[in-house]
Amino acid sequence: MSRIGRMPIAIPAGVTVDIAENNKVTVKGPKGTLERVLPAEMEIKLEGAEVTVSRPNDLKKMKSLHGLTRTLINNMVVGVTEGYEKKLEVNGVGYRAAKSGKKLTLNLGYSHPVEMQDPEGIESVVDGQNIIIIKGIDKEKVGQYAAEIRDKRRPEPYKGKGIKYATETIRRKEGKTGKGKK
Repeated sequence: MSRIGRMPIAIPAGVTVDIAENNKVTVKGPKGTLERVLPAEMEIKLEGAEVTVSRPNDLKKMKSLHGLTRTLINNMVVGVTEGYEKKLEVNGVGYRAAKSGKKLTLNLGYSHPVEMQDPEGIESVVDGQNIIIIKGIDKEKVGQYAAEIRDKRRPEPYKGKGIKYATETIRRKEGKTGKGKK
C-alpha cells in the first residue's frame, strides 16, 4: 500500500476544497485559488476537515498515481496557505540582476542583457544585486520559472560563475596544470 497515498490531508482553517466531476479539485485559501484536474481513476473524498485519496486496484499504474494524486492535492493546500519560494544566487564578476515592474533583467556576461517577464501568478524579487527570490502559490510554476532563470547561465565547476539555487552546492574542479610538451 502506498504510504504517502494513504495519509489523509488535513485542511487548515480558512481553506475550502471542492471536488467536482472528473476529479477537478479546486482549493481556495487566503493566498488565492488553485485548480487542477487529477487522474479520474483515483477516488478523492472530502471527510470533515480531511481529504483522503484511494485507488481502485493494485495495478502498477494505479499504485504510482495514488501517491502522486495525494501529493498534488497537498501541494495545492500548502500553496494557498503558505505559498512557495525559491532563492537563486547570481555569482560572477559583473553578473547582476535588476527588477523593473514585472520585468527581470539579468546581466550575465553576454553582449546583451537577458530580459525575462514574470509569468502569471509568480512574483520575483531581487535582493541586493545577486539574489533573486521567486514566490508564488503554485509549486510547479515557481520551480519551472526558477529553472528557466537558472538556464540562462548555469553554474560552471571551474570558477563557480553562473546562476545557482541557494541550496545547491557546485562541485569545484581544478584547472589544467601547466606541464607543457618537451
